Amino acid sequence: MPMIDLSSPEPKHAEHARCYVIHEQNILIAADPWQLPVLPAYMLRQHPHYYYLGLLNGEPCYVCELSNHELDDGSLQPVPLRRLIAGGLDEAGFTMISRALQFLSWQKNHRFCSRCGSPTEPHPRDLAMTCPACGYFQYPRITPCIIALVTRGEHALLGRSTRFPEGMYSCLAGFMEAGESAEQALAREVREESGIEVTNLQYLSSQSWPFPHSLMLGFHADYAGGEICIDDDEIVAADWFHYQSLPMIPPPGSIARTLIDHWVARFQ
Repeated sequence: MPMIDLSSPEPKHAEHARCYVIHEQNILIAADPWQLPVLPAYMLRQHPHYYYLGLLNGEPCYVCELSNHELDDGSLQPVPLRRLIAGGLDEAGFTMISRALQFLSWQKNHRFCSRCGSPTEPHPRDLAMTCPACGYFQYPRITPCIIALVTRGEHALLGRSTRFPEGMYSCLAGFMEAGESAEQALAREVREESGIEVTNLQYLSSQSWPFPHSLMLGFHADYAGGEICIDDDEIVAADWFHYQSLPMIPPPGSIARTLIDHWVARFQ
């Protein structure tokens, strides 16, 4: 099983390292076979635009924006993360790519100090931006979200967003607001998006989701009342689907699919 370690310091004697080259939420990989570029580790350690992420299977991993990838040989092709997930990307690989995408997105949005407005600089060791003027440290921000599969016996409530591919439905989800618990956010989001009330909330698992910097908290919930009435803002359609007649749903590897598969397994 692939092992990931995000806490170990940058190794000084590793010979090779994986390099996550990012361009507009795409990961650049070798096309045949699909694989990340592996480069001499000493070259990445010494370059100011390659940032250490952690270890994957004992191998150091770095991230770099394509515009700063001076070691590019022109053989890489951009692939969206969602396509990699659909292609069977394992959990550890997804975690590291998610970390890479979130760090670069956050770094672009924190080029100036939020306290005094001065230009910031990358921290020499941590994944952080520092302000030379006032000394303020800015670490990557994580936005908590809830995602819930609401069920009524053998039927599940699924919604469709305009962002989805044609015909795809998924669990209902939304951002937590200040002062809310995850359970309160779940009940509010389901009510706002579908008009449905829920009960018996049960936490299942979480997943880092780099679109752009979310932490998805996954729940199962039971139907408590109400009729479907979509808000026409977050979602454009919603319905109850029998577990044997599900529409197109998100691919394996996504927390939405995990919630759905876990529920369907109860009837097997």
